[in-house]
Amino acid sequence: MDWNRIMGQRIGSTLALATLIYLLTAGQVLAVEPEDDWTSVVRESPYWVSQGVFDNITTIRRWVLEESGYCEEPDRHILYDMRGRFLGYIGDELTSAGTQQRLNATRKELADHGKTDHWVKGSEDQAGYPFALACDQPHANLPHALDRYLGKFRAARLWGRWDDLSFATEKQPGSLHDALLYVIRTRAQQNRIRLSSEMPRYLAGQILIESSGQPRALSAARAKGILQLTPVALSDCNIRPANHWHRLAQIDCALRLTQQNARNLRPVFDKRFGHLPEAKQQRLFTLLLVQAYHGGAGRVIGLLEDETLSQPARYFASHHERFSAGDIAFGMIFHNLGRHRLGLGSLYYVADVQVATDALCGTRDLQDTDFCH
Repeated sequence: MDWNRIMGQRIGSTLALATLIYLLTAGQVLAVEPEDDWTSVVRESPYWVSQGVFDNITTIRRWVLEESGYCEEPDRHILYDMRGRFLGYIGDELTSAGTQQRLNATRKELADHGKTDHWVKGSEDQAGYPFALACDQPHANLPHALDRYLGKFRAARLWGRWDDLSFATEKQPGSLHDALLYVIRTRAQQNRIRLSSEMPRYLAGQILIESSGQPRALSAARAKGILQLTPVALSDCNIRPANHWHRLAQIDCALRLTQQNARNLRPVFDKRFGHLPEAKQQRLFTLLLVQAYHGGAGRVIGLLEDETLSQPARYFASHHERFSAGDIAFGMIFHNLGRHRLGLGSLYYVADVQVATDALCGTRDLQDTDFCH
């Protein structure tokens, strides 16, 4: 019997097994099976994963809206995890089906290499995980929106009357920004609104995100104008169809709705988060008001007091010192994704408004004004 040959085979097998174990533990060839549904990833996520998520998501959305960072090339998709951490990007294929196949292959590769603990195949009508976001967002042109809002384009300036409001003149039209300030100051002096000092700039950010400041913007859901007001909202504000596109009327109605949302949210908010430090409490309340404008005050109230939906809010309220106000606002949404008609768009909206608000207050026109401080 050739003991040397047998021992060599055993040694070789042992070395091969050791190598395989090393590669597996190093995450280089570990085959991770896909999960069936991306919402299962959300349900299994501990609440602590929301630490830092606000800054992470706003960074990714800033790349998209400003065509910067990894979105300097528009024909890309970027991938990120449940904490909003960037994981990688792909170049788009010629067809959407081809891009989806490449995304799924990349998701699998990220899981196999230990970059993520889970992966889910995506499709044309179903989100996958890690989450993917297209850099090409043709409806979002933040630089043009800023110029339109600030009146850099003469065609974007306005003048006129609405209700008891009278703004600028035909010979000297004003910017959307000046119109916003005028309506806010007038209604505040009349004691018809009482909003925090930071809410006006977030409303400006909403104008940029909702419509890019375009007066005749119309959504697939028939939401109209610079603040994308629905027919129901316009009716609640007693705005007749002939004035649906009137920018002063739109601003006035949005302020009225925001004030109404604030009244409805305040009692349940104070019950849940009234013990937070004042500045943090106010910041969180503002972000939830932005969310309420997008999805309705009732949905946000559910996140605060519904037995199931409020579980994340209860956790964050008890451990608020570990999270920023933005993290809490995002965490309340993230851990309920797939419930109560909450989707990734709900996360993106608040992030986009934050990005737009920051961009607006980064302009030379406004960066040193009271509006931004």
